[in-house]
Amino acid sequence: MKLVLDHHCATAIAIQIRERGHDAVAAVEQGWETETDESLLVMCEAQRRALVTNNVGDFTVIARQWAVEGRRQAGLVFTSDASMPRSRRTIGRYVNALDDLLRSHPEDGSFIERSHWL
Repeated sequence: MKLVLDHHCATAIAIQIRERGHDAVAAVEQGWETETDESLLVMCEAQRRALVTNNVGDFTVIARQWAVEGRRQAGLVFTSDASMPRSRRTIGRYVNALDDLLRSHPEDGSFIERSHWL
């Protein structure tokens, strides 16, 4: 499984995930930080990358609409500020949680049409 971390996720998370041998990029590293949510999901699908995002409301609506239209998305990994606050102190926690998820789903495209909560 490959990942894209939404623009609100620290780039350090993607870097540390790569250091653990996984394929992960931050939207900021790709120059995608100004893309609309739907455009970002299109790019994730094109690269067969699940999207890690805190933006549950918007991406859930888009994923449902795509399902109605018969379009597929490469997967969504949701985070919550309540359970996984975003700060420099929690970068390691994100890295560990994503490392565990990636190790349990090593196949490319294994999250297509799926969503998961960290």
